[in-house]
Amino acid sequence: MITIANPIYDVVFKYLMEDERIARTILSALLKENIISVETRPHEYSNGQKETLSIFRIDFAATILKPDGEKQLVLIELQKTWLPTETLRFRQYLGIHYQNPKNIVSDSPDRHALPMVAVYLLGHTVGEIEDPVVYVRNQAFNYEDEPIRRGIPNKFVDSLNHNSIFVQIPRLHGRINNRLDKVLSIFDQNRVCQDNQHYLSLDDKVFDTADTDMQPIFHRLMMAASNVEMRQDMNVEDEYYSIIKEQEGKVYGLERDLAEKETLLAEKENQLAEKDGQLAEKDGQLAEKDGQLAEQKDKIAEQDGQLRMLVKMLLQAGQTPQTIAANMGIDISEVERLAGNID
Repeated sequence: MITIANPIYDVVFKYLMEDERIARTILSALLKENIISVETRPHEYSNGQKETLSIFRIDFAATILKPDGEKQLVLIELQKTWLPTETLRFRQYLGIHYQNPKNIVSDSPDRHALPMVAVYLLGHTVGEIEDPVVYVRNQAFNYEDEPIRRGIPNKFVDSLNHNSIFVQIPRLHGRINNRLDKVLSIFDQNRVCQDNQHYLSLDDKVFDTADTDMQPIFHRLMMAASNVEMRQDMNVEDEYYSIIKEQEGKVYGLERDLAEKETLLAEKENQLAEKDGQLAEKDGQLAEKDGQLAEQKDKIAEQDGQLRMLVKMLLQAGQTPQTIAANMGIDISEVERLAGNID
């Protein structure tokens, strides 16, 4: 048996994808293309929203070699999440790429955008879709819903649309039927070691370690499994993800309760508009709403306190404010603010 570090952890996944050859192997299998070079692109955005902590993102510029010998540069946006999350968070990040002028090919006559593929590695299932990997590809149709063949693909049309790949990690049930199945087997949580979820146990008879593409992946994950610092970082992830999960549950509950109260209040306001005699009751309801909002602020303050404790824990674990800001997806000024309020 081979014991490897669990790449569902952000620190392990980042370490894995920093290897250019491994990134090419994984992305080639996902896109079903011959990717000959991969370059990691820096994040050129600032996002101070605390709720984005549960999403880990890496952007790649990949060069694809087509069967006819043509080379195509593609932007690959890879997002990984442990926890179920709102689609709005993914859409906001897509919007950043669409409006980034650096994703436009400036030397082209029509200044078309780089083709983009969004890859989502999900630690949860999506509804009743049973397929572990879902490909969503755009197709052009005319008014009669007939596929348009002539002139497609088109750089202008492709600049305003993108393909997507969804990987439901819980649906990876150990099946090795093709190249992608073999690559994704390193994420199969059915292989988690019973005594420690930081590690996966793979059968080297099933997973051919002589595979020239898979061998570097196994080797790098085995190195991560034996790295003391990596294990400490995984422990830290366990801690702050448990806090995040609790925090998100509270936030969603507050939002749901507040939406219900707003709906009830709107109905009461409509009734009060018909009856002037109920104005006093309306004032009382508004006062109750103010009290609820004050209570919500207190709860938000409590959540802020939890984040302060999290920052303290990370600092005590030896992480720098810059590393904390990068991992948590917040500005360094926010980390300094939280750290400055800690006794």
